[in-house]
Order: sequence, then structure tokens, then C-alpha cells
Amino acid sequence: MSTKPVTDEERKIWPKQPLVRLEKPFADARGKIQPLVDLMMQSAVMIESKKGSLRANHYHKTDWHYCYVISGAIEYFHRPTGSTEEPKRVLVPAGEMVFTPPMVDHAMKFPEDTVFLTLSRNPRNQLAYESDVVRVEVVDPKDLKTWKPGS
Repeated sequence: MSTKPVTDEERKIWPKQPLVRLEKPFADARGKIQPLVDLMMQSAVMIESKKGSLRANHYHKTDWHYCYVISGAIEYFHRPTGSTEEPKRVLVPAGEMVFTPPMVDHAMKFPEDTVFLTLSRNPRNQLAYESDVVRVEVVDPKDLKTWKPGS
């Protein structure tokens, strides 16, 4: 399964930093509406992660994703793909969002039980997902709950 190539037009609208500054919510007597992402995407999933878990530890060739934390927190690690530098760490608490473009090694550790939304460019069916992902060790999985293909 192939995915469409990333365009220069797409790159121009991506956030420049992993932590995404959210727009001010619209609020009235009924409650509030928090804008998250106004882009065409092919996948929206809700992910539950247990304390002490590790997700990602990979990069995507063409996919990007926004991860909005509903509850809990994500310790997000990132570095340019192919780099040998130590990954940078960003703590993403509930109510905040992080962006990962293609070709960025990334991993997520969970210091507490966490629920987050992932909004992605590409479809999330397993065949499409696996054809676009390359596994790397951004974070040592020792002593963390993790998964590998075929597990």
C-alpha cells in the first residue's frame, strides 16, 4: 500500500515546534468549543495508555499526526530522523497537543494512565500504517510496557 507524497504546501502549514499552541476556545453558557485541527486527515483515533507504557519509538515516511491529551500526560521524545543526538523531551499534559511531522523519530512514555486523540494525515488501517512506519529506538524500552509487530 502506498501513501501520497508530502508536498511543500503541506510543510508550510505545519507547526514549527512539537508543542502546538491551541486557539482560544469559543465559550458561552452552554460550555466551550476547543478548535484542534482544521486540516484534511484520514484518521482520528482515541488511544488509552497505561502508566509505564511506551508507544511509537519510530518515525513515519509520509504521515503526520497531532496528539491531543484528554487526561493524563505524555512524555514526548523527538529528534530528526537519522540524527544521533539525544532526543528532546516535551511534557504534554491534559488539554495540550503535540505535532509530529514525517521523518521525525519520536516516542511517547506515559507517567500516568492517559487518554489522547491522534489525528493523522494517513489512514490508520494496519496495512497502510505499517507500510509508512519505520521502527527505531528513540527511548530504551527496558522496564516499560511495549509492543512489537508479531507480539
